[in-house]
Amino acid sequence: METQFPELLEAHFLLACSGGLDSVVLAHLCHSLGLSFDLAHCNFSLRGTDSDQDANFVSELANELGIKCFLKTFNTEEYASKYKASIQESARALRYRWFHELLDEGKGAYLVTAHHADDDLETFLINLSRVTGLEGLCGIPRRNGPILRPLLPFSREALEAYAKDHAIRWREDRSNAGLDYLRNRFRHLAVPGLKQADPDFLSQFSKSLEFLRGNREMLANHMARVRASLLDHSADGIRISLDKLLALNPLEAYLHALLQEYGFRDWAAISRLVTGPSGKAVFSASHRLLKTPEALLVLPLREESATEYPVGDGLHPEGLPIHLRMETVSRMGETSPAILYTDKETLKQGLTLRKWKKGDYFYPLGMQGRKKVAKFFRDSHLDRRQRESAWLLCSGPDIVWILGLRADARFRVTDQTSEILKITWEDPITYS
Repeated sequence: METQFPELLEAHFLLACSGGLDSVVLAHLCHSLGLSFDLAHCNFSLRGTDSDQDANFVSELANELGIKCFLKTFNTEEYASKYKASIQESARALRYRWFHELLDEGKGAYLVTAHHADDDLETFLINLSRVTGLEGLCGIPRRNGPILRPLLPFSREALEAYAKDHAIRWREDRSNAGLDYLRNRFRHLAVPGLKQADPDFLSQFSKSLEFLRGNREMLANHMARVRASLLDHSADGIRISLDKLLALNPLEAYLHALLQEYGFRDWAAISRLVTGPSGKAVFSASHRLLKTPEALLVLPLREESATEYPVGDGLHPEGLPIHLRMETVSRMGETSPAILYTDKETLKQGLTLRKWKKGDYFYPLGMQGRKKVAKFFRDSHLDRRQRESAWLLCSGPDIVWILGLRADARFRVTDQTSEILKITWEDPITYS
């Protein structure tokens, strides 16, 4: 610990302690080294009185070592139900959120956890059974920001031997003996067989992980150069040149390396998207991957907003997401897609600016009758991103102008118009 994490020799830190073998041994080790730390224990309320007894045990351990103990009780099942997550995912989210709150409050400079080599192996096997790529196969990081894990080089057997040699007591979590959780199934069914096949398996596995972590660093350096040449960042999202992307081999590996950080997991759908028609998209929980003729666009998902921005009567209306200039003129002059001339008297209600929504319709100037905005977009060959970029100027519920595209015939200037309102979009987007 002294050579791995010299910062712990000087800093005051928190030690996450469940009351089990690993964290109790770590607490005794830190105490024997004279380090400055306190315990932090989570009661997840999942095992009735056993959970409460674990909390009491950790509190008594803190008293024995002459340090503080921070205790937190969670209703884990309620959280899991609310967020539709598994119990294990919920417990992890709850404890790390609380740990970070303690760190933010200055209760410690670091959080130390008692993950060991067997945990590393189990995590590797879990990720191996999923589509995680190299990152998932590198095991548990020794450092993750303020979180440090000094026991990763040591096996559970070594920790148990140390506990017995020093007459250290700990609590056994009976749920760890069952097969309800995937980790437990690997722990009790797969890992013993691997160790039986080769008594030195865990040591060899740990060395293999070091090589994988080294490979990850080399790949990260290479991908940094690829991203610099391939990705074009803007305020809206990220543009990936298709020509440059398709020159990479193997393509699927590069797609995985480029896109996994944005939450994408359906790699088969992404492969079809790359070679498929423009306008199609693949979604992750946080982003959309959109195909255009020249590029893939990685765009953050935005919550649908019903926000309507009042335009007002000023020359340069304030508080709008775009820049509009409004003026009353005696006659129509210059024309462009970014300029609208409208009969001011037809604007019976205040002007607002908003995005389009399902069911919107208008009466396109130069066409007969009304048309749904969605169909107008399709007929204008706008892709999904262009549709989402479009702004609607409305008078009450009625659309006056799809900015840069088409005015509504109901508000057009006629021979009977006595007052013309000229509206100029001063920072128009390009739809082509």
